[in-house]
Amino acid sequence: MGPAPFLVMGIVNATPDSFSGDGLNSDPDAAVAHAGRLFAEGAAIVDVGGESTRPFADPVPQEEELRRVLSVITRIAAEFPGAALSVDTYKAVVADRCLSAGAHIVNDVSACSLDPELQDVLVAHKPGYVLMHSLGGPKTMQMNPRYDDVLGEITRFFHERMTALVQVGLPEDRIVLDPGIGFGKTPEHNLAILRGLERFQAFGRPICIGLSRKSFLGAAPHERDLATQEATVMAYQHGARIHRVHAVRDAVCMLMLSQALV
Repeated sequence: MGPAPFLVMGIVNATPDSFSGDGLNSDPDAAVAHAGRLFAEGAAIVDVGGESTRPFADPVPQEEELRRVLSVITRIAAEFPGAALSVDTYKAVVADRCLSAGAHIVNDVSACSLDPELQDVLVAHKPGYVLMHSLGGPKTMQMNPRYDDVLGEITRFFHERMTALVQVGLPEDRIVLDPGIGFGKTPEHNLAILRGLERFQAFGRPICIGLSRKSFLGAAPHERDLATQEATVMAYQHGARIHRVHAVRDAVCMLMLSQALV
């Protein structure tokens, strides 16, 4: 058996207010160009988002989110045919329009809780679906998050949500699990999740991890890339197979090295 595979998901923030300072201010030309650079650096997937999900962020109206992401998705799909394209949204209408325009994956921070109609869109299109655990929405998730057993509670959440989605018609093989680093978690919770990622392998679904430049890594957002690389390797060694990052080239290099050393 060879070393475990990995996929890197590059981030395109078509927003003016990304927490990491890489928002592209809703400029479609800049977003499409950035996607091209990410693919060239080794991204297997590009994830396009039009609403910041940083802690305490205000929601973006549906029409504004569509304005930010739909033309970007359409152009990336046309300019990079065959490339895997994800839309980072929890809104049913945004997901539906973007899937029709060429996206293949819905990356949903809410597990269909913020817009239950998203579940119908998933059943209709049957895209790849990143099922993330979060303790509430972005506006409230970091207000004193508490768990009796963070790994146990996330495990139960995945079981309940996967069961519900499969029962309504989303094939299980479309689902990827994301424990939601930083989404209703303290730094101690985040570290416990990273140490215990193997626990989620029991579901038989790939584990996606999004820890790039997050505050538990310390320092200012633009100074967290080295810590991101180290944490990404740790997550890979503990079972994560899809890595959502800002600095794609660095992640690919570090993961290839880790893979070679196994």
